[in-house]
Amino acid sequence: MVALYVHWPFCKAKCPYCDFNSHVRDSVDHDRWRRALVAQTTSALEIYRDRPGAQLESIFFGGGTPSLMQPETVAAVIEAAKAALPVTDDVEITLEANPTSVEADKFEGFRRAGVNRVSLGVQAMNNDDLGFLGREHSVDEALAAVDLAHDTFARVSFDLIYARPDQDPAVWARELEAALARTGDHLSLYQLTIEPGTAFFTRDRLGETMTAEEERAADLWAVTQEVTGTAGFAGYEVSNHARPGGESRHNLVYWRYGDYAGVGPGAHGRVTDGTGMKIATTRHRLPEKWLEAAESGVPAFAEHAGLSTEDRRRELLLMGLRLSEGVPESRLWAETGAGFEVLDPARLDALQAEDWLRLEDGVLRVTQAGRMRLNGLLSYLVD
Repeated sequence: MVALYVHWPFCKAKCPYCDFNSHVRDSVDHDRWRRALVAQTTSALEIYRDRPGAQLESIFFGGGTPSLMQPETVAAVIEAAKAALPVTDDVEITLEANPTSVEADKFEGFRRAGVNRVSLGVQAMNNDDLGFLGREHSVDEALAAVDLAHDTFARVSFDLIYARPDQDPAVWARELEAALARTGDHLSLYQLTIEPGTAFFTRDRLGETMTAEEERAADLWAVTQEVTGTAGFAGYEVSNHARPGGESRHNLVYWRYGDYAGVGPGAHGRVTDGTGMKIATTRHRLPEKWLEAAESGVPAFAEHAGLSTEDRRRELLLMGLRLSEGVPESRLWAETGAGFEVLDPARLDALQAEDWLRLEDGVLRVTQAGRMRLNGLLSYLVD
């Protein structure tokens, strides 16, 4: 199975916490962008043409703010993808959207284009924190967009950001319960982090308190797991919770180290060629440079390189151990020709002794306690 990621790089404004490849422009030539995205979609999927059994199981429009796209562009890209590669009967087609009234007015057009799942960037359920996070919508506007999304799309998810400065765990629990009552089968809950190059990074270096302190953040994480679990939303990945069957199939392709083609400025991909070599791809980040290259008929790659066995092993473990299901040794064998014996046994034993990691029945999993220190754990195990 194959997934396709399509990156729309434009936003109305740059959120102060965001380090994604997003850009603010006074105007966008939608006709030019539509033609370029269609051409690049066709080109990106050519590697799978005539490959037995290859099917497209997911298309994801991310950004940036993809709901600023014209529905006609979304429709054209979907049609190009389907023409290039057969799709599964239940293909998942997701579009990220901001819950402003202007963008919500386009929901019906996106549905007609073929989108069957929407992911809304709500981010907070109170207006003070929405202002702090630089969001342009109010709570009322966000909830109206959520309701309209339920009326329009088969599946609805939205995002919240927690570990905000001075955030109270009891208040967060009530906010989270309200969100769980309004979402569909999925909720993404991201802990606020300070990333280099963002406005929050600058303010943090100037002495402002931009996130919850470490102990409070741990309390908020624990509340998150308790409230979502009680509501039947399993934490199937570190930051993602879903009812059974509601998991994001697109993101599961990433975390299970499947193939995905990336199209658009800065988009990453991992594709397997006809010889079995897995190739890492990255497109040009700057929108204008990407567009110029796409219009000239070249793939607009900033990077296109085969991955070594060690690279693939490392990536597979770094991605797969984010999932509650863990990494089966059979996947590692299929990808690299070796199993868990290649890991440092002393480090593996040490992590298991702390009950941060478990190796049982041929599956390596991070425990709930291990998830609270996941980045350090993975670095210790894999690097």
